[in-house]
Amino acid sequence: MTDLTQRSDIPSPCYVLEEAKLIKNLELMKRVQDESGARIILALKGFSMWSCFDIIKQYLHGATASSVWEAKLAAEMGKEVHAYSPAYKVNDAKELAGLVNHLSFNSLTQWNAHKEVLADVSLGLRINPEHQEADTPLYDPAAPGSRLGIRASELEGVDLSGIEGFHCHNLCECDSFATARTLEAIEKRFGKWLGQLKWLNLGGGHLMTREGYDVEHLIKTLKDFKARYPHLDVILEPGSAVAWQTGPLICEVVDMVENDGDIAILDISATAHMPDVLEMPYRPTILGAGMPNEKAHNVKLGGNSCLAGDVIDTYSFDAPLKAGDRLQFEDMMHYTMVKTTFFNGVEHPAIGILRANGDFELVREFSYEDFKGRLS
Repeated sequence: MTDLTQRSDIPSPCYVLEEAKLIKNLELMKRVQDESGARIILALKGFSMWSCFDIIKQYLHGATASSVWEAKLAAEMGKEVHAYSPAYKVNDAKELAGLVNHLSFNSLTQWNAHKEVLADVSLGLRINPEHQEADTPLYDPAAPGSRLGIRASELEGVDLSGIEGFHCHNLCECDSFATARTLEAIEKRFGKWLGQLKWLNLGGGHLMTREGYDVEHLIKTLKDFKARYPHLDVILEPGSAVAWQTGPLICEVVDMVENDGDIAILDISATAHMPDVLEMPYRPTILGAGMPNEKAHNVKLGGNSCLAGDVIDTYSFDAPLKAGDRLQFEDMMHYTMVKTTFFNGVEHPAIGILRANGDFELVREFSYEDFKGRLS
């Protein structure tokens, strides 16, 4: 991991994308596409850093959107635009008609309500394979009682003329074997309809860029499926995998307080700038830090908001922390940036790119006007 805490050209706080690591991920995805015959698009819900679109579009076929605004952003890439949302209003459908190439509906009623205005778009249905793979209930679209996707029983006897594809998303940072099991579930429950379709979108959650992921198995799984259904265009739309381990969040210690141990107050906020820490929850990695008692000095790390629970976790360090010290939270590009808020008006981290040649480019800073612009 590259230590960026000592670089004076990187402000604090700041999300820093490492261009070379992004390209490495994209090159792996290109290989998967070339060898499997599947196509990969970027899920903006996981990574929507549009300043990198010029790089991404050299490798991927386009982007997928979860809303009208994301579809407008996806269109700026200049390639394919796919869309899915749990529900579209009438005006949403009208706007999307001129933006998207593929669109999936969450229900038969949504399809019947909007299919005429979207007649020039390749339309699909999101299916629920009723097969669970995600470890975290908050991110499990196939959990019992899910509002996401249509079960096979709901399609029995329905005339699907005009439907060209199925969209299935039930994975979350899963391995290739979860993909294989999901395909088995799709074939078991929805196999009777696959012959009449043009495409199958397997959604995201394919963490193919994670160390230890069996890329060869993924390629074989996709090739075998395409051999059984050669007429189907198979699409994957990862978000996390594109930006996995491509850059940190740099922050600074503002103050040290004591209450049953040392507590560092940072210039970032867990709830505003890395909400998955509280939602999932999970413990982010900090460069040079360890688990409690692993190193000489334990410190609880807290955010700079008034939320009592704005606490990241307790870490240990070789030396005591002091005001002005910088910390580097690793792997903060995917989902973290897209979920940020201006809660409490805490300074929002800047966004920069560490170019492959070692130069740092500051691409976005946030101001009071950005904060005020979200209020009324």
